[in-house]
Amino acid sequence: MTESYSGAVETARAYYNSDDADTFYYTVWGGEDIHIGTYASDDESIFDASRRTVTTMASMIAGAFTDMRVLDIGSGYGGSARYLAETFRCRVTALNLSDVENRWHRQMNEQQGLDHLIEVVDGNFENIPFADGSFNVVWSQDAILHSGDREKVLAEVCRVLKSGGQFIFTDPMQADDCPDGVLQPILDRIHLETLGCPRFYRETLARLGMKEHGFLEMDAQLPLHYNRVLQETRSREDELAVSVSRDYIERMKKGLRYWVDGGNSGYLSWGIFHFSKP
Repeated sequence: MTESYSGAVETARAYYNSDDADTFYYTVWGGEDIHIGTYASDDESIFDASRRTVTTMASMIAGAFTDMRVLDIGSGYGGSARYLAETFRCRVTALNLSDVENRWHRQMNEQQGLDHLIEVVDGNFENIPFADGSFNVVWSQDAILHSGDREKVLAEVCRVLKSGGQFIFTDPMQADDCPDGVLQPILDRIHLETLGCPRFYRETLARLGMKEHGFLEMDAQLPLHYNRVLQETRSREDELAVSVSRDYIERMKKGLRYWVDGGNSGYLSWGIFHFSKP
């Protein structure tokens, strides 16, 4: 791959391409969805809760139709792309920066008989490689935080949406009233200088001419999810250590604890945004 990436995006790309990260996410999340789940109970499986987030988001697509074109930015292993393609029989383009995840994605698409509906593209959401007005829906789950230039990502989303197109996304964020400095352990852990916040997304997308249809705020789900992942990591630590380094596991446990504490302290926000392009 010859494309150059910004510092934050290149850091994320290197991380998700690493053997430790790939094995951890594929094993703990089940290799389909690697985003925040919405839980019906504290002990619900990560897979089921993660899939509930997908189905809830999909239910927000107004006027979904078979011929719609969907762009999933930061598509990971492709669980959402497969769900959308199978549910609506629509065409999905999955843009993702991890070569390793994309190989798994293509393999699972073929295994599930959905490869004719899903195109997996190696690429960068700061420079979306498609023409203006190409898509009816842009979809993203917990990926935009990895950009060092989120305004550019949002501008690119608006550019590639058709008139009347919809943008449905989630992102781990700091709360609008988060005090300065309290999230530094999280930022250091994920090698970022900032997180977005609900106000940032609302104001930036409004300035870009987008219409907000709602924000389904579910802040409590963020620490609940990271705590479930932490529990799963602890309970399966010996199994994981066969193929994941002990150092990675220890750093992951420490990082997950930061997210749990930040969420329980009210410093973090998470939910589902729904916008459209007039």
